[in-house]
Amino acid sequence: MKEAAIAAHNPGRRKLMLSAGLSWLFDAMDIGLLSFIVAALAVEWDLGPRQIGLLNAVNSIGMAAGAAVAGSLADRYGRRAILLWTLVIFSVASGLSALATGFAVLCLLRFVAGFGLGGELPVASTLVSESVPAAERGRAVVLLESFWAGGWILAALIAFFIIPEYGWRIAFAIGALPAFYALYLRRAIHDSPRYTAQRERKLPFVRRVAAVWSGRLAGSTVMLWILWFMVVFSYYGMFLWLPSVMLLKGFDLVKSFQYVLIMTFAQLPGYFSAAYLIEKFGRKLVLIAYLLLTAVSAAWFGLAESEGLLIAAGICLSFFNLGAWGVMYAYTPELYPTAVRSTGVGLAASFGRLGGVLGPLLVGMLVSWQTPVTAIFFVFFAAIVIGAAAVWMLGKETKGTDPDAAY
Repeated sequence: MKEAAIAAHNPGRRKLMLSAGLSWLFDAMDIGLLSFIVAALAVEWDLGPRQIGLLNAVNSIGMAAGAAVAGSLADRYGRRAILLWTLVIFSVASGLSALATGFAVLCLLRFVAGFGLGGELPVASTLVSESVPAAERGRAVVLLESFWAGGWILAALIAFFIIPEYGWRIAFAIGALPAFYALYLRRAIHDSPRYTAQRERKLPFVRRVAAVWSGRLAGSTVMLWILWFMVVFSYYGMFLWLPSVMLLKGFDLVKSFQYVLIMTFAQLPGYFSAAYLIEKFGRKLVLIAYLLLTAVSAAWFGLAESEGLLIAAGICLSFFNLGAWGVMYAYTPELYPTAVRSTGVGLAASFGRLGGVLGPLLVGMLVSWQTPVTAIFFVFFAAIVIGAAAVWMLGKETKGTDPDAAY
């Protein structure tokens, strides 16, 4: 308890949390903006459901590549350096997206932006997880994840006030601003003491990958890959399409953005509740509970027809889904020792991003085939239940444990 109290009042850790959190917020803002922009592009460029699905999928392909590459590089060159470079890559590509003259160019730029986004997220969570004492570690990473909700809220506000009035290009241009934030981060953050202490014992890439899939780590890796795939598949399938689904439900563009903004605000209490519960009841129980409640909310959203029920279901979906994301990000680094931690987290996130490719593509295909929204959301219900089952059968509790001491 004494260590936790010290951690809570440590100015250096608060600065790290704020610095990494703001970079996380900018990531979420960029991805959130894309979900609103594709709804506007569908009207301006006359894009069909398959093209919208392809654009979202290309972004996720870039994220998969970025997570794998950046995760590996962060174990070799340090968390700080890779975090800075990935932030610059995604923000510059996002700003250039404002100048896109056609669908193919926009897809290329979104791949590059996705590469930076996918690389930054696992590196940031690993850095925070390594820099906080065990008693506060889970809560700290979930609170880091709560900045994601702030980014989506900011994206929803930009979409509501900027896109209808000034167009989608201005929204993309705003996404370039984080490049300037990277200049501040160069001085504000440092590699964790735990990583620095093991800097001289860095393993080659092949040995790190082999370690992730060997011995006692193999079962955790299988569980994490299933979990990440199912969560990312369902999240990007549902949330990148949410404004477009609201259009399919019969609402106009402005009304759709307004309702999605309301649903997005529910993400913050979802994170905060998970941050409290994760240190009280442990990672495994809270993660399973939030996943199952996400599945129920997805089924409810698919079935909802009235305005009130639709908003209520969307609020519950945001609350429980983003709470589960926070726990997943806290849980994943705790299953690997320092020497291979970023590699393990990056590979799990990378495999999960393949789900982020398939989710939007699948929704695009199903919508083009005029599949009912109810059936689409029951697909995501099943996916989330599978993820919860993997955690229940293969997961182990990591609350208060030292990942290095176990190996």
